[in-house]
Amino acid sequence: MTQRLLTHLRHVDLAVPDYDRQLAFYTGPWGLVPVAEDSGISFLAAEGSPEQYVVRLRKAEEKRLDLISFGAANRADVDTLAEQLLADGVQLISRPGTLRTPGGGYGFRFFDVDGRTVEVSAEVGTREHRRIEEREAIPVRLSHVVVNSPDIGATRDWYERHLSFALSDAIGSPRTGDIMNFLRISSQHHTLGIAAGPHTSVHHVSFEMRGLDEFMRGTGRLLRAGARMTWGPGRHLAGDNTFSYFLDPHGNTVEYTTEMEELDEDSWHPHSYTFMDEEVSDQWGTANPMNEVVAKEQHNDVDRGVFVAPPV
Repeated sequence: MTQRLLTHLRHVDLAVPDYDRQLAFYTGPWGLVPVAEDSGISFLAAEGSPEQYVVRLRKAEEKRLDLISFGAANRADVDTLAEQLLADGVQLISRPGTLRTPGGGYGFRFFDVDGRTVEVSAEVGTREHRRIEEREAIPVRLSHVVVNSPDIGATRDWYERHLSFALSDAIGSPRTGDIMNFLRISSQHHTLGIAAGPHTSVHHVSFEMRGLDEFMRGTGRLLRAGARMTWGPGRHLAGDNTFSYFLDPHGNTVEYTTEMEELDEDSWHPHSYTFMDEEVSDQWGTANPMNEVVAKEQHNDVDRGVFVAPPV
């Protein structure tokens, strides 16, 4: 395997027209904390995470994904990755340099095969964080992100070839082929998921809770606040993690999860699960059935940021 230069997921950045309502959701019932704000842009942290922020919200005329950010171990790895991507013909948005977002650091941006903006950075200052206490039902950290792709095979191949992601598991059927691939950059079962969809868009963004009790308490808080839960609570087979999926005010799917599987990468072999087996979607059998309505909501709106770099 090519040397893996990515270490973890840092943050996911979203742009929305109704910025105030989106901000109120993420800093209210969802449980994130504002750490910086400047004229229509907010940086939101998870209390248990050393990352400066895990979500960035930006006011914009059109809803879009601004970028997905990954960490690297040091600036040498950032430079190495940038040179490798250039040599492979990947379109860079910026060359490695000083970042001007909270925590600073050294990084660069580029387009993936579907036109999403990806950022890789190192030497970002850590944030003072704390241990999340028992029964404290707020996100500990950002867990993973899943994206929709009109060509799941090409997108998976691109992330494996250029960023050294590895396949952990796949879900599909002989009739449909793969409809979901789970990719890792560490022993965590997946940091990135790729779903087969009709267009490029965000499928869901997932946040890790302290444990099962906090996961259920957080799910209940969202329900009491009037947020729409589209699927859950349940427990997936691939990754063995729990799930409760909600819609944010702009129709992005966000997830509370916990207990993601940790793999022995030296001995792990990917499974090919069939979605026809109900336990694949939900081992517990407690969630509402996955159906066309839920699937359509997770397809989200067409991303207006494809091959268009965000302004900040």
